[in-house]
Amino acid sequence: MNLASQSGDAGSGHLLFANFNQDNTSLAVGSKSGYKFFSLSSVDKLEQIYECTDTEDVCIVERLFSSSLVAIVSLKAPRKLKVCHFKKGTEICNYSYSNTILAVKLNRQRLIVCLEESLYIHNIRDMKVLHTIRETPPNPAGLCALSINNDNCYLAYPGSATIGEVQVFDTINLRAANMIPAHDSPLAALAFDASGTKLATASEKGTVIRVFSIPEGQKLFEFRRGVKRCVSICSLAFSMDGMFLSASSNTETVHIFKLETVKEKPQEEPTTWTGYFGKVLMASTSYLPSQVTEMFNQGRAFATVRLPFCGHKNICALATIQKIPRLLVGAADGYLYMYNLDPQEGGECTLMKQHKLDGSMEPANEILESASHDRPLVAQTYSAAATKAYTDDLGAVGGACLEDETNSLRLDEDSEHPPMILRTD
Repeated sequence: MNLASQSGDAGSGHLLFANFNQDNTSLAVGSKSGYKFFSLSSVDKLEQIYECTDTEDVCIVERLFSSSLVAIVSLKAPRKLKVCHFKKGTEICNYSYSNTILAVKLNRQRLIVCLEESLYIHNIRDMKVLHTIRETPPNPAGLCALSINNDNCYLAYPGSATIGEVQVFDTINLRAANMIPAHDSPLAALAFDASGTKLATASEKGTVIRVFSIPEGQKLFEFRRGVKRCVSICSLAFSMDGMFLSASSNTETVHIFKLETVKEKPQEEPTTWTGYFGKVLMASTSYLPSQVTEMFNQGRAFATVRLPFCGHKNICALATIQKIPRLLVGAADGYLYMYNLDPQEGGECTLMKQHKLDGSMEPANEILESASHDRPLVAQTYSAAATKAYTDDLGAVGGACLEDETNSLRLDEDSEHPPMILRTD
């Protein structure tokens, strides 16, 4: 959730960015004063893991799982990416790009940098640029998604600025995998499940959520968020087990869908007038327009959340905290909301706790409810860290690592801090 382009006067406490890490175990928050990481291991307390005040006006901060590797972009150097080891307080490397960085995505294989009309694919082991996807359709929102799975390491991004085509790219073999015609309207949201075998999509119209198989592009599920009004989808998120999918928007309702295939029961002759009517109704769908028939076949929300606000940009996650499924909503009003999800019954989710995104304590009755809590854009510079630079023929300019630039980065998933270390042998 990048708020650097938002405007407002109060409520968000200088909040510029918020996002969950890849397995929803921690929350990263960027602000005018720096950035913070919070643990999501408890509902009652938002425990701060780390705070950095060296880099101000942090508009993007992405952490790699629970490691010490963090990618940072500041508003005063919006074309520069810094990759740091936050526990050691050291910079691993930095890169400068031809345009403003709109999004950064990480997994244990790749680091993706999204600009408005290009995407850079870095090898996360040594941060070298492996491939550049140039002249992509205009993507001013920086919309893209990266699978967190090592075996299905796919990147998804808009294939068109006028219709809802999704380009799927294999970031390991560095080749296009598929183009999926997902929607008639331009794309608004994308999300992979944890296995990298499913991709959820939503368009700017916002009424229908679709789930496709990856890389085949076969439509697996279609869910209807609503029919009365078109909305702006803010966030799509799968649960880690891939059973649930949440969709939040600029309305007060978050929808949670259950990804289950209903087994068809053998046809039985109806014994009541209601049964006869239902049979006739379903039979008639073959004669109805295709749009009406689709509505009969679309899934409805398994569970819903009523947020205490409307109109704020937000980001959601489905996480298991203290062995209970939860829906987490980080919003531009400066709060993190935690709801319980009943995985068997669904229905209306219960608000369990709300925390300020800056980690401070505040009585619940002091929460602001006005419609404009976002903060204005503010600029700030990086501290000078890199000395010499080199030009990569793939378009990114990288500053030398603070340690010997010939050293490579080794990925060790078993070590907690960090999975990337500078190798000196």
